[in-house]
Amino acid sequence: QVQLVESGGGLVQPGGSLRLSCAASGFTFSRYVMRWYRQAPGKERELVAFINSAGDSTRYADSVKGRFTISRENAKNTVFLQMNTLKPEDTAVYYCNAFGVLLKNEYWGQGTQVTVSS
Repeated sequence: QVQLVESGGGLVQPGGSLRLSCAASGFTFSRYVMRWYRQAPGKERELVAFINSAGDSTRYADSVKGRFTISRENAKNTVFLQMNTLKPEDTAVYYCNAFGVLLKNEYWGQGTQVTVSS
């Protein structure tokens, strides 16, 4: 059974930090590209960060460049999103996504809420 379980969300003040984790199981994690998406109320889901299967190539949305860092530990089947200097506009539900380049399949986590507010 495939599972992606996000954790680490919560309420934080502007300028603060959070570290999201996504634990994967039920598929060969090291063969999948991992992505973090977010969806704010009333807005479309947007891609925040991408990391390739080896973990040596990353990309970010312009809105989070220099503040967010995506990383992965293939030995632990886990991907992370370190979020620093958080802003109120970062408030959203954050979703972990696994994309299989060869099979063109993907899996989604259930999401974790991040709220940035004073």
